[in-house]
Amino acid sequence: MYAIAHDVFPIFILILFGWSLVKTGVLNAEIGDGLGEFVFRVAVPVLLFHTISQADFHGASPFKLWVAYFSGVAVTWTVGHLVATRLFQRDARVGVLAGVSSAFANNIFIGLPLVQRTVGSDGIVAVSILLAVHLPLMMVIGTVLMERAEHKVNGGSARGIGSVLRQIGTNLMHNPLVIGLVAGLALHLSGLALPEVLAGVTEQITAMAAPAALISLGMALNKYGVKGNLQISTVIGALKLILMPACVWAACRLLGLSTEWTAALVLTSSVPTGINAWLIANRFGVGHGLAASTITLTTAVGVVSVTFWAWMLQ
Repeated sequence: MYAIAHDVFPIFILILFGWSLVKTGVLNAEIGDGLGEFVFRVAVPVLLFHTISQADFHGASPFKLWVAYFSGVAVTWTVGHLVATRLFQRDARVGVLAGVSSAFANNIFIGLPLVQRTVGSDGIVAVSILLAVHLPLMMVIGTVLMERAEHKVNGGSARGIGSVLRQIGTNLMHNPLVIGLVAGLALHLSGLALPEVLAGVTEQITAMAAPAALISLGMALNKYGVKGNLQISTVIGALKLILMPACVWAACRLLGLSTEWTAALVLTSSVPTGINAWLIANRFGVGHGLAASTITLTTAVGVVSVTFWAWMLQ
């Protein structure tokens, strides 16, 4: 257990450190926003490029990996939606946001550093393969369902799925994560290698990605806090931290994924809710309190749940 805590605790200590930098006034929140931009647009794309370009896939198919992870997403999202609409009697829009909040893990800012530290290079390969489809698929589903819920609650016309896909597809073409993945895959398939100087620079930027991501996330948490909705946020947070990794673990076992890939998927599914839940709430003007509270609560207790799942995987 000490070895597990030794791997997991530094992840959340860096988040706490980032949070305290803003809370105590040492740095302002705008610096955290800039650091987050660097992580998203530079550091993590370079990490993905570096990982995929040098990966050994061992002939493994990515489809089992995607099925294992997204079966957990489907179950947890459905339960989160039903909890919000049936148990707490919220409207369909809040139901969609509850589903997003319970199933949208913070794979980039917490999942990648956690897997890098606890599983290693094979785990990073698994998470990189997941990230290739995670963001586009989750954003398409979340946007389509939210627009249909908006139409159901307030009337008006809802965009077709084709329109949503075109918009998101255009955005993804300029997405730094997608660019990093595609560039890394192209280099991997070519069999070429980066010149030694460029490889050294890439490795240095890759080393920055994890600590910078965690500190920037901690700085960003000062924007959220717990804004009411404590009961429903607690239930949704429990689904995120307990139900989703349990479902992913069961699916990985049923599909016979390797130990390393199973550990990577379960750990990244066990991390706190990602800020994408807040972005969707902000885009549609509903459920800000639920999204903010779930992000804050799951991050606050995530050290316990992640340690538990790391222990279970041992």
